[in-house]
This record gives sequence, structure tokens and C-alpha cells, in this order.
Amino acid sequence: MNVRPLEDRIVIKPIEPETKTASGLFLPESAKERPMQGKVVAVGPGKLMDNGERQKPLVKKGDTVVYGKYAGTEIEIKNVPHVIMRESELLGLIET
Repeated sequence: MNVRPLEDRIVIKPIEPETKTASGLFLPESAKERPMQGKVVAVGPGKLMDNGERQKPLVKKGDTVVYGKYAGTEIEIKNVPHVIMRESELLGLIET
């Protein structure tokens, strides 16, 4: 199953947080927070403007992005968790 996002929506595969601290201590499951970074796996064609043209998305497939803790809608694709959200819900783009 492939998901093709519509309009200005994007599909993100969350990057799981580290399971241990910098000092080497392993974190229990209850101490882990919901991921807020992920890899873009699909991008829609862009937002349709009032003049009929499309606004080109600022992100592309393969980008690493930061998003809000409760942003988007969680979905599963081939039993792998993903998040689908509007591009405007993104907080930033991580450049490497």
C-alpha cells in the first residue's frame, strides 16, 4: 500500500528517540517521549492558491523535519507508524 498525500500534506516516518542517555543509562518505556523528528517519505503537489496556481512545497522526500508533539494524524503503512500532516504544521527542517 502506498499513500499519496493530497494538497499541502506530507507523510513522515517518525525517527524513534534514543533508548539511552548520553551517559549510558537506559531509559524505561515510560520515560520516552513521542518522536518529534522524522523523515519525509511523500509530499503532496502543494497548496492550491486563490489564483489557481500551486504553491510548491518547501520540503522534499528524504528531508528530516521537526514537528509539534501532537501535530498531524498517526497512520500505519505496512505495519509501520507514520504521521500525515499539513506542511504548515512543520516547525523546521534539519539540515545536514
